[in-house]
Amino acid sequence: MKKMNDIKQMLSQQISTERFKYKLIIYSITMVHIILFVLFNFLHIWPMVVFNVGSVAVYIKCIDIIKRGYEHEIIKVFYMTYWEIIIHSFVATICIGWRFGFPQYIIGLIPFGYYMCATLLEEKRRYMIATALGMIAALSFIACRSLSLFVGSIFLLELPAFAELLIYIFNSICNFVFLFMVTVIFVWDMQRITLQLRSQNVALDNMASIDPLTGLYNRRSMQDFFAQALKAENDFSLIMCDIDNFKRVNDTYGHDFGDVVLKEVSHIVQQQVSDNGYVCRWGGEEILILSNDRLDHTCKIAENIRHDVEQHVFCCCGKELHCTLTLGVAGHRAGNTVEDTIKHADSRLYYGKQNGKNRVVTPYNSQ
Repeated sequence: MKKMNDIKQMLSQQISTERFKYKLIIYSITMVHIILFVLFNFLHIWPMVVFNVGSVAVYIKCIDIIKRGYEHEIIKVFYMTYWEIIIHSFVATICIGWRFGFPQYIIGLIPFGYYMCATLLEEKRRYMIATALGMIAALSFIACRSLSLFVGSIFLLELPAFAELLIYIFNSICNFVFLFMVTVIFVWDMQRITLQLRSQNVALDNMASIDPLTGLYNRRSMQDFFAQALKAENDFSLIMCDIDNFKRVNDTYGHDFGDVVLKEVSHIVQQQVSDNGYVCRWGGEEILILSNDRLDHTCKIAENIRHDVEQHVFCCCGKELHCTLTLGVAGHRAGNTVEDTIKHADSRLYYGKQNGKNRVVTPYNSQ
């Protein structure tokens, strides 16, 4: 199982590289030309034998360009492939006629051209060039057909109808496989780009809603949570927290130590609140908690936070420090605004600060 997962991971990483897609296409076309070399050699169509040897050499050069990985040269691979397929279709039509289906390969150049131009060229000219190349491919296909009507083939093959049909089916299958491959690569690219955009959107949302130092929500996010809570018409409580003597910590130990204290206090608070509410860095060393629990449970959470902070040892640069937290709790009442509830929690916090600090002041024990 582990080996299978490693293989899947390896394939996923390989597919994620741009070069892999191009190599897959070029290797596939090279294999087709090797098979055609064997076919034309068997049929003694020597011009096509020589042409397919040249085609294989061209694609070996293309593979070398892709392996070197120079982005400005990879477009050469497309142009070389584009013209090789058109010329091959013309030469095959002149040599053995239309009925074997070699001009079908030109059809696959149209979506292939749009894909390659869209991924390799500048935005200003990519679609203009792709459209021009698509028109050239369409005219080439018509020209091949016209050529077969007015000019006879050089080699008059006397093959059973079944053999002719097999060659035609082979060319049709190769063309459809090529179209399928380009389509799958295009769809995969779209999915990858969509996932990247989603990931970037999540990152941007986080940047807009998360405090970068503590990892807590910021005030803007908390306003959204207030709105949700009011709309749901559910009871909720607020806890306003403030680190005791935080300015003294910064002045005595430095702002780096102050940041450590703030981050670790935030982590303790998040652990206690868990999924029962939202934790926000309200400003400076103040933390505001929106609790979805009943008021009595919220008071217990506040006491647990106070206790855990008091017991915690903060370490930075070889120094150790104990800090405490004062908290004010207020339950939101119907008819009150959120601002009123915040003021109640803040006034209880202030009362705790004025009466010894390191305490939780609730509606049950406030004066």
